[in-house]
Amino acid sequence: MKGRDETVDKFFGLKAHGTDAKTEVIAGITTFFTMAYILFVNPTTLTDPLYIMGDPNADRYKAAVFVATCLSAFIGTMLMAVYAKIPFAQAPGMGLNAYFAYTVMLGMGYTFSQALAAVFISGVLFILITLFGLREAIVKAIPKNLKVAISAGIGLFIAFIGFQNAGIIVNNDSVLLGLQNFSEWTPAAATALVALIGVLIIGVLYKLKVKGAIIIGIIATTIVGIPFGVTNLSGFTLSLPDFGSFFELTFFKMDFAGLLKPENGFWGAVFNLVMVIIAFSMVDMFDTIGTLIGTAKKNNMLDEDGSMPRMKEALMCDAIATAAGACLGTSTVTTFVESSSGIAEGGRTGLTSFTTAILFLAALFLAPVVGIIPSAATAPALIIVGVLMLSSVKEIEFDDMTEAIPAFLTIAMMPFAYSIAIGIGFGVISYVLLKTFTGKFKDFSWVTVVIALMFVIRFMFIAG
Repeated sequence: MKGRDETVDKFFGLKAHGTDAKTEVIAGITTFFTMAYILFVNPTTLTDPLYIMGDPNADRYKAAVFVATCLSAFIGTMLMAVYAKIPFAQAPGMGLNAYFAYTVMLGMGYTFSQALAAVFISGVLFILITLFGLREAIVKAIPKNLKVAISAGIGLFIAFIGFQNAGIIVNNDSVLLGLQNFSEWTPAAATALVALIGVLIIGVLYKLKVKGAIIIGIIATTIVGIPFGVTNLSGFTLSLPDFGSFFELTFFKMDFAGLLKPENGFWGAVFNLVMVIIAFSMVDMFDTIGTLIGTAKKNNMLDEDGSMPRMKEALMCDAIATAAGACLGTSTVTTFVESSSGIAEGGRTGLTSFTTAILFLAALFLAPVVGIIPSAATAPALIIVGVLMLSSVKEIEFDDMTEAIPAFLTIAMMPFAYSIAIGIGFGVISYVLLKTFTGKFKDFSWVTVVIALMFVIRFMFIAG
């Protein structure tokens, strides 16, 4: 037993990072539960076009994508654990799966298999870019204040996701967003109320410095949800995944030959394909970079020069996971901002992500059990983590408008545009322009200019 503990400590460097196995495991469980929703949302999103088009195999595709989602999350997160050895988890990304389904498939007419081929190409491109160190150069070119703003922006973004998942903030046709209607007792109002109770529970636990505050809060809120009818215990069953549909419909079912659609003409088809690949690549790259830098910055995981240890390994894990995910049958795999919930619980090493990875694999067989945890129980965790990350905003130099405006745009555009990458884009573009027009050329490098130009091209030619 002692020998095993020493092996784990030596491999992950627990003592060197001032942590222990218990803390890491709790952190890994916390991360899993805050991002477990992707197991159910991703299959629904990716196969929605098939239902819309009346595909007779839509149900089987949905079952297959569930298997692909679990396996790709397991592979990506396990890579983070044993290769990068950092406490970040991966899974098919929200936003990118919607782009895959509604823009690439429904909008541009690509089939499911053709869209997978485009994702695979973007993953291979990522691997090459990472091998040559280009992604690390991009990370180093992001100004200090923007790195702080990225952390704060992610905090606001993740809190916004929490408010949405809980139904506290809802759609309003007149003013875009509105507050849940608490004047009428409905299931939606009950869910929102339970989530608010959850925020209070976790907040009190944090104030009392209770170890494992977030995971305890998730469990407590799940229990609170039972009398409110929010927690559904009827789903407590075991079931076998549909491996038959997985192997028949999505496993290594990429259609490269069909990517150059003849009806668009050769050059038109090439242009469309390049735009699709660029969209997948840029969003994944800057979402991952933003998540890694922002979360690491908030939790004092950056070096003195502002760089993140093992960044290249983390980026390579992300690239490999994307290519692997396409082979399995899912959209771009990316590093999840919800990883910050586990890090907030004290996760500092790969043992955190190892724990999360094992749970993703187990979810293949325990999906109904995982489904018992309602969104009302996980949303408070996102909101509290948002509070913790947003607090870094005090480090921004608001007395210098050439620093303040880019920082503000970075923070504001993440939740408003529902994209970490777009927030970074607005921040970098405005930073370069403001510094240029005020003659402060020494404040940025040529790499920063290239990043800004990349975003300008992306906004000009790619919607959303």
